[in-house]
This record gives sequence, structure tokens and C-alpha cells, in this order.
Amino acid sequence: MTTEAESLSLPIPMRLVGPVLLAGPEVEGEFMLPLATYETPLWPSVERGARATARGGGIRVVVTGETMTRSILLDAPDAVAAADLVRFLEASLDDLRAVAAGTSRFARLQSLHCEPLGHLVYARFAFATGDASGHNMATRAADALMDWILARRPECRYGSISGNLCCDKKASAVNGILGRGKSVVAETVLPARLVGRYLHTTPARIAELAWRKNWAGTALAGTVRSANAHFANMLLAFYLATGQDAANIVEGSQGFVLAEETPEGDLRFSCTLPNLIVGTVGNGKGLPAVTENLRLLGCLEPREPGANARRLAAICAACVLCGELSLLAAQTNPGELMAAHLRLERQSK
Repeated sequence: MTTEAESLSLPIPMRLVGPVLLAGPEVEGEFMLPLATYETPLWPSVERGARATARGGGIRVVVTGETMTRSILLDAPDAVAAADLVRFLEASLDDLRAVAAGTSRFARLQSLHCEPLGHLVYARFAFATGDASGHNMATRAADALMDWILARRPECRYGSISGNLCCDKKASAVNGILGRGKSVVAETVLPARLVGRYLHTTPARIAELAWRKNWAGTALAGTVRSANAHFANMLLAFYLATGQDAANIVEGSQGFVLAEETPEGDLRFSCTLPNLIVGTVGNGKGLPAVTENLRLLGCLEPREPGANARRLAAICAACVLCGELSLLAAQTNPGELMAAHLRLERQSK
């Protein structure tokens, strides 16, 4: 018997946008970007950024780190015992790595970061997780690590499998500093003539607005480790279309835009995303539309573990750059943003 909830569906409009040109070193080639969103002006905006950057030679993307984290909470008898527990954990890193490796073919403990708080110890484990985003893999490994630790330190007690130092789906400083998911930088250099032709502005005006809006305005607002206009828009649309855990846009949208006018008068524009949490296997990836989108992006090919996920992260970062560049360009011109929304959203009704 089908329940009322099971009989209902909630289709999210999706469109292929682009092509976007990636010029290495992680990924090379032209790609159509699958974006699922109710905010229909996002499609032509990202497409405008893709068109401009392609004419300028493309977007270079580098993955600077990859890790999935889980932090356990341990309860020591007192502050002295907590400090001793931290020293024990740091001295046992090789053993901890062996325990984690025994829980999965792909889970590998990369690093450990401890924070004592009185008699409590928060241990943040960072794992490599192959092509999976790695939430469940990290939790399973953390469960085994917790058991191993408590068996050897019986004076301590279980606190929680997640002590929030991870820090999962929350804005934080720790993820920006230590990274969670893929840490990615996307960069392009656009000649001034292309900025004028496709973005209807100048490198100097984009650079000025990026500083005044993204950096100064964000600092006034008190946002945590973030200086961008709307990373979250592109991330959500890309995440939904490729079967990601959409709630991870909370930490994913913490990132930085750097816009500078070069000595030659051109625009150097980059987006740094320290917390891109994406995978090409796992929950949600078996849906037909998701599988087709991942195949379209070349992210289901037989490669070494982790390579497909890195490829997906690189393409995602390029998508973010296209949308960020287009919006900042629009906001350098009075009235352009609102006029575009009114024109495009009324057409879609």
C-alpha cells in the first residue's frame, strides 16, 4: 500500500549550463554543468560567467587537500587525566591508523587534532575516504577508534561519537583552518576587453566591489571565515544535481573571493573553498538522474580511489567561480541585478 507521502514527488527544475572550460591542472576540458534550483536566474548567470572565462582561456583548479572528519568526545576523570589522555592519543597515532584502516577498504586516518576542555577531551580525526564524501565511513572508523581508546584507558568514559569539533553542517573556524572535504582553489585571468564585452564592467570595479562587499561588508556582519557573495547558490544547485548531502552547503559556503586588477589592467579572479564535501559513490548516487549527471561530468570512470571525487570537486569549484564572477559584475551596475531577476523570473512563470 502506498502512503500519501510516498505518492508525492517534489521535482526540482534542472538545467545543463555552460559549457565551462577547465584548463588544468586537476581537470581539462569543456563541461556542461548540471544545476538543480528553483532560482532560475542562476542558470543564465552561471552561463555568463562560463562564457566569459572560456573566452579568456578557462579556469584553473587545484585541489589542495581532501579529508573527512569526525570528532569524538571522551570524558576523563579530571583535567590532569585529560591532558595525559591527549598525550596518549598523540603517541598512539600509528596504532590509531591501523584501527581505522581495519574498518574500510578506503578509510585512512590522516591526522589527529585534540582540544581538552577541563576534564573533557575532543579528538578530531581526519580521514581519506576514497570517492565517497565519507560521513558514514568516518563515523564507522571513529566508533572503532573510540572502542580501542576506552579499552586501553578504562579510567575514561564515552562522551559522544560526535563532539561537534568535526564540525559537521555548521559554520566554524576549525573547518576553514584545517579543512573538511575537498579544499579547492579555482582561478581565472580575464582580459579587460572580455570583462567589458561579457560582464559589462571593468576589472577595477569588480576588484573594488569584491573588497568593499565581500571582505569589508562581511567583516562588519561578523561572518565566520567567509568572504563571498553567494557561494551557497551554486553549491546547492550543484549538490542537488549530483546527489550530494545538501546540508553540507553550510560549511561549504565558507570561502573566499580574491579579485585584483593586474598591472596590465586585466582581472585576476579566484574562489577558495576549504570545505567542499562531495563524492561520486554512496547514498543518493544511484538515482538515475544523478548517475547520468555524474557520467556527463566524467566522474564515473575507472580511476584510482579518490580521483573521481577530486574531479567532481574541481568542476564544482569552477561552477562556483562562474556564478560568483557574474553576480559581482552585475552588482557593479546600478539596477542590473533586480532587472535581471524581474525579467527572468517573470518569463519562467
